[in-house]
Amino acid sequence: MYRKWFLFLLIGIVVITLRSANHPFSLSEHYQIGDIYMDIRLWGTVELPPNEINGLKMGQLSGLAWDEDEKLLYALSDRGIIFHLRPFIKNNILTSVRVISAYLLKNTQGKTLRWRDAEGIVILKGHNGIMGDSQLLIMLEIGPRLALFTPEGKLLDNYTLPKTLQTWKNYAGSNKILESVTVHPTFGIITAPEWPLKEANKLYSLKGEHKITLYTFNQRQWILPAFPAKNSGVVALETLEDGSILILERAFYSIYTPLIISLRRVWLSSCQSKTGLHSESEQVAIFDNTQGWYIDNFEGLTHHQGGYFFIVSDNNHSRWQRTLLSYFEIQ
Repeated sequence: MYRKWFLFLLIGIVVITLRSANHPFSLSEHYQIGDIYMDIRLWGTVELPPNEINGLKMGQLSGLAWDEDEKLLYALSDRGIIFHLRPFIKNNILTSVRVISAYLLKNTQGKTLRWRDAEGIVILKGHNGIMGDSQLLIMLEIGPRLALFTPEGKLLDNYTLPKTLQTWKNYAGSNKILESVTVHPTFGIITAPEWPLKEANKLYSLKGEHKITLYTFNQRQWILPAFPAKNSGVVALETLEDGSILILERAFYSIYTPLIISLRRVWLSSCQSKTGLHSESEQVAIFDNTQGWYIDNFEGLTHHQGGYFFIVSDNNHSRWQRTLLSYFEIQ
């Protein structure tokens, strides 16, 4: 009798431990860690449990930024929380993640920022060899608004968006606004609406086309074909060392259609400003959950070191979804 109770207790402890600790997750039915798929090599995925850190629940991660100076991975939550993560990588494989701390976004008076809905994030001064001076440029979908914060969530400055992006009524929907931001060495800050703006969308729809548009803050833009899947939209941008940009798109229509995550690389220097034609680009990877990929709602992307990158999913704080942090290398 006592042995049975002890066994049940032991099993319960193991289950609770597994649920409360991050652990490796198999992202594919067909590909293993170290395998090459399309133009990437898979280097492991970890599932992050919905634990509380500093009273703030882990989840709804929509953006990532790597701080090379601090050796920290900043994960941004829709709810305006910056999680400080320390990934552990052995032999190029992501094995686990330690959650260091968590901070709410705050205004200049130190009060929690209202109407946060934080989506995109990019780091400034995170690769200059100086510790303690890192800053985070964060895109807030409600407004919309672009602002500069410390890694601890303190507001430092606000940026003025391009005029056509300032009014939410110009967008295709209240949840199809600005989810991405990156900083390019030549073109400066670049962002993209998840879907084309209303008027532009009408034009493309009449032609049976679906486009995405990248905007700079100095009145330059590029119109590019979207990934050819229904409802595909831009959720993250990341600038690479050679000036090319990784575009992360997510296509989801209903539970009866595939969830498709697309990763494409574009060289803007060869892209015609208004048409998007003749731009040098390549499809890096396509993840389709009907093709043996156990993907989730991937929204965040950041460069790590060399050809290595992190990507993270937004679990919407749903019991049916997961927070997955995946590591890969572009070939």
